[in-house]
Amino acid sequence: MIRKLGLAAMMVTLLILLTGCFELDEPITSESEGFWNTYFVYPLSWLVIYFADMFNDNYGIAIIIVTILLRTLILPLMIKQTKSAKAMQAIQPEMQKLREKYSAKDQKTQQKLQQETMKMFQERGVNPLAGCLPLFIQMPILLAFYQAIMRTEEIGGHTFLWFALDAPDPILLPVIAGVTTFIQQKMMMVTDNPQMKILLYMMPIMIFVFAMFFPAALTLYWVVGNIFMIVQTYFITGPNVGGKKEAAEAGGKKK
Repeated sequence: MIRKLGLAAMMVTLLILLTGCFELDEPITSESEGFWNTYFVYPLSWLVIYFADMFNDNYGIAIIIVTILLRTLILPLMIKQTKSAKAMQAIQPEMQKLREKYSAKDQKTQQKLQQETMKMFQERGVNPLAGCLPLFIQMPILLAFYQAIMRTEEIGGHTFLWFALDAPDPILLPVIAGVTTFIQQKMMMVTDNPQMKILLYMMPIMIFVFAMFFPAALTLYWVVGNIFMIVQTYFITGPNVGGKKEAAEAGGKKK
């Protein structure tokens, strides 16, 4: 899970860097050329405009609907990620015992630890990398959605609730984005250790800072996506994937 959160942080940072590598001043239309524009950016832009037209030019509602559609599209993968996190939590006591058994730092002992860990993963049907795929799928979607928002001229000048969609919201929406990110990560937290706690707080802070500079329309996408994940995780595994009760029960069964 630590690697997943670290990877997520790296991907968000990469997203920020990549946004400067595209021509964002060019409006996206049906005439836009290139594989990226044709199959990623324009379809999302078209969907936003389509739903906005259905709701009297309410682009905020349109973005919420498109966000839910995108999240529903990758829902099977996200469910797999959530269940993978729960499975990893269930074997944490056994993994800790292996670490204690092979605590020596020499190369031979560490190789034996890796072999025993992989053997346990296979016996339990746990894939430690199963939760990474949704992150890689979300990356191009988020980047394409960012471009769709930036390059869809129709969004300009529209507001939703208290904020303008084409400009950053000064404080409230970024705070909501940071808080919902924290809740989502907390619910998905597999193990309680200092490194995990650092990442648990680092990711929401990153999202908060980025949201202060990104158009509010993109932050709205993050908030709705976070809420979707929170609800999904709650109904699949309960309020905490890595609950101490489950860990204790898992450890008790082995005794």
